[in-house]
Amino acid sequence: MLLTIAAVLLVLWLLGFFVFHIGAVIHALIVIAIIVAIVHFVRGRGARV
Repeated sequence: MLLTIAAVLLVLWLLGFFVFHIGAVIHALIVIAIIVAIVHFVRGRGARV
């Protein structure tokens, strides 16, 4: 689930960065995506809800 959210945020970041150029919001999306991906890998498979 978290990896899916990270992937969606990454795609939105790429879209925003290359298509819309909306500024600082784009960088916030990539930071959130990276944090979510890190949390997913740290929690591992055993912590599924």
